[in-house]
Amino acid sequence: MIGTLDPRTPGGNLADKWRTHRDNSRLVNPNNRRKFEVIVVGSGLAGGSAAATLGELGYRVKCFCYQDSPRRAHSIAAQGGINAAKNYQNDGDSIYRLFYDTIKGGDFRSREANVYRLAEVANLIIDQCVEQGVPFAREYGGLLANRSFGGAQVSRTFYARGQTGQQLLLGAYQALCRQITDGTVQMFPQTEMLDVVIVDGQAKGIITRNLIDGTIERHAADAVVLATGGYGNVFYLSTNARGCNVTATFRAYKKGALFANPCFTQIHPTCIPVSGEHQSKLTLMSESLRNDGRVWVPKKKEDVGKAPSEIPEAARDYYLERKYPSFGNLAPRDISSRAAKEVCDEGRGVGPGGRGVYLDFSDAIRRLGENNIREKYGNLFEIYEKITGENAYKLPMRIYPAVHYTMGGLWVDYNLMSNVPGLFVIGEANFSDHGANRLGASALMQGLADGYFVLPYTLPNYLAGQMGKRPAIDRAEFNDAEKAVRDRVRKLLEVNGSRSLDSFHRELGLLLWDKCGMARNAAGLQEALEKIPNVRVPGNGEDYNQSLERAGRVADFLEFGELMCRDALERDESCGGHFREEHQTPDGEALRDDDRFTSVFAWEYQGNGTAEAPKLHREHLNFETVHLTQRSYK
Repeated sequence: MIGTLDPRTPGGNLADKWRTHRDNSRLVNPNNRRKFEVIVVGSGLAGGSAAATLGELGYRVKCFCYQDSPRRAHSIAAQGGINAAKNYQNDGDSIYRLFYDTIKGGDFRSREANVYRLAEVANLIIDQCVEQGVPFAREYGGLLANRSFGGAQVSRTFYARGQTGQQLLLGAYQALCRQITDGTVQMFPQTEMLDVVIVDGQAKGIITRNLIDGTIERHAADAVVLATGGYGNVFYLSTNARGCNVTATFRAYKKGALFANPCFTQIHPTCIPVSGEHQSKLTLMSESLRNDGRVWVPKKKEDVGKAPSEIPEAARDYYLERKYPSFGNLAPRDISSRAAKEVCDEGRGVGPGGRGVYLDFSDAIRRLGENNIREKYGNLFEIYEKITGENAYKLPMRIYPAVHYTMGGLWVDYNLMSNVPGLFVIGEANFSDHGANRLGASALMQGLADGYFVLPYTLPNYLAGQMGKRPAIDRAEFNDAEKAVRDRVRKLLEVNGSRSLDSFHRELGLLLWDKCGMARNAAGLQEALEKIPNVRVPGNGEDYNQSLERAGRVADFLEFGELMCRDALERDESCGGHFREEHQTPDGEALRDDDRFTSVFAWEYQGNGTAEAPKLHREHLNFETVHLTQRSYK
């Protein structure tokens, strides 16, 4: 294994760790910063904020994205909000409560120190974004408004209607554009990273392919930062943009970076149900809707075909309110998703195929008025009507769980550096902050925390020892990496099968959804490992070939799907979004095994051209501040 599995967590009191670490980290003086080059792969909230901040500090940055503009990064799709413990509502919130809710929400499978730092810097994010002009919703008196999200009993989620991700991304994008204009950041749009270059055991560059003309290029740097998002599209149908993929992190995994907790995937409870096999993606309805919408299904199977107005109040099962009275409709995502699956499996689901539950706003409209609801959620209602043709002011929305976020990712230490020195991983691409389940409105928080307020402190700690060590691109390591990329492209083009890429991807996605989705068991995971197939691609590599681009990503998904199922099989417990049917309480809740599995599973690639299984490393999680307890939202 390259490097070590040392989390490098600072000593001392939890609340003092980040300040102590900053105070004792090495720095790079302003005159030397311009001598360093940093590669940032990805330009969403994490990558865009990191590239902009590093550029403003004086480093020379190359930022790569496969979209035609950083504005099209998938961060733009986030709807509901971003968490911070400002306590503007004076309802008892604090940094500790945000930290504890996040640890508990992740079912005690995340690193304490990383999570506390996330909660600690979250308040700075709000200040930063207000200064950038992000149009957060405000109270009548001018204070920033907050709303509640799942897994919390306070209002700590800042929002801009249902467009929070878009507005935050525009803030990061304008900061990025300023640095592009100043010349500190060089932007490479429509360019995909296909390999990372390791020189003397350290990440020192990448190999890329221009998606317009097919040119394969080498780029050297003093450090490489991956901010490439998650791998939810391994399931084919997800709320992710079609272009989201695992390729960058999987290439790093094959070069020695450890992949942590790949089986920890999040199923979002509030999505528009599947309507047919023609679909290539699913649409998210923000969790914020559960503030005012009530989730229910008919109590009796025979009522599922009736119009909702024909089902009286006494015949409705508000199952989240019934099962989790303390949190009700704001129960965390993993719990709410499994509860929806449970009632649908009982035959009480509504809509086509019985795969849906109602999200009903009639009570809120009677209490607050339609104009008030329209002001808070209007664009979400418009999206729903555009897709379904139904007016949710008059009829309840129909929702069902769908794959949304991935808590797994490349393993990183407290500095956000992988086990490969010089390879940093930020945002959803790493594993570090969410454990086995992410609470709503924490994705935007992590992406901006990493990019604006963590990496700019921890990266210099590494760069301070790298002066003059950036390699030339004609070194053997670059030659070998480029040759491997060209060979991979050639092999993909030589495959002459009869099936389409989508057919393979759809088959893989359905297999993973059935066997490694909301619920898993040993037999199903073994079956999935035996069935995962191979791929074909038409076309020519030296041109605009979307088939080649997609084939590489699907091929990576196929291999990654095996790693994901292997991880799910090895983790013989239930926790958060990883629900093993063999391990549940009498009332159907996740049953952890803290004696054997209070750890991060970090997988090391062992292939090297063979079929050798990956090697498992474990990082034990120490809980010094919170106590391991059975998670309860009742």
